[in-house]
Amino acid sequence: MIRLSRTPLRVSFFGGGTDYPDYFLHNEGMVVGTSVNLYIHIIASGMPDFCEHRYRILYSQSENVDQINEIKHPVIRAILSNENYREPLNLSIMSDVPSGTGLGSSSTFTVGFMNLIQSLKGVNASKYALAQSAIDIEQNILKENVGIQDQVHAAFGGLSRYSFKGDEFHVHPIKINSECQSVLDDSMFLVYTGVSRRATLSLDEQLKNTREKKIEKDLSHLITLCKQSISVFEQKSPDGLMRDLGKMLDEAWHTKRRLSSNISNSTIDEIYQFAKKVGVHGGKLCGAGAGGFFLFLAPNSLYTKLSEHFGSGNVVKISTENKGSQVIELNN
Repeated sequence: MIRLSRTPLRVSFFGGGTDYPDYFLHNEGMVVGTSVNLYIHIIASGMPDFCEHRYRILYSQSENVDQINEIKHPVIRAILSNENYREPLNLSIMSDVPSGTGLGSSSTFTVGFMNLIQSLKGVNASKYALAQSAIDIEQNILKENVGIQDQVHAAFGGLSRYSFKGDEFHVHPIKINSECQSVLDDSMFLVYTGVSRRATLSLDEQLKNTREKKIEKDLSHLITLCKQSISVFEQKSPDGLMRDLGKMLDEAWHTKRRLSSNISNSTIDEIYQFAKKVGVHGGKLCGAGAGGFFLFLAPNSLYTKLSEHFGSGNVVKISTENKGSQVIELNN
């Protein structure tokens, strides 16, 4: 039997930084964002008895081992051990984007692999349980310094407002009309900064600033933008959506830059300034900063101009998706 998990990456519009325990254990955290039509695919099949090893894992590296504790990939090792899954596995992992680009790929992978293993065990996990399991693996077992918006985006999918407080999170789907949804999907672009990074440097400073309440005002303002954006998304005018959302994204980016001194640099600033100059409505750097992708909201007619300046391979047209992580059974 061959099974495939397909799990979407995400972009957040507002609220990133308030989804870390350092913030939401003491305040209500909130994020508005959407999963998008870029995915991490994981294919799993059994291993025939005559194969030399019980586990064959292909990603940026190739692993062939006999014991779970010999697996180098930390998430795969942790989930197989935690779920007590002992069947031989042949795994192939494919991502539509590189890791470290601000689209939540690490947590997306955790959700997708957890969903796949649950399916192989015959468990139909709820979206809530799937997100919670992924959060537990990353925060409590692997001791990763991660927020929780990426796991929730990946599990649930769709355009939503997520709220976080204490040990709970809640999902509030945004009621956007079909015309505004279509215009939004036609207007979202990712521009690659050319830097794939681990966000540790900017994130460590940001979380230190959060604990010391140095950025309390800015984080609170991002929460305000989350709340204000709901009426913007749910308005009836597509032109108003682009105008108002663009202005708010611009405001969010300038707020985000104050969370850590490492979020932006001269190269990133030049990318944003050029995009604004040629007519994008607004935008922000995805993820914790320091590199990865910019999200821009722009008229579809600007695609050529952005591609000519940044290179066609560095400009990606994206749209929303609303299914979240799925497992598909493939015919042998």
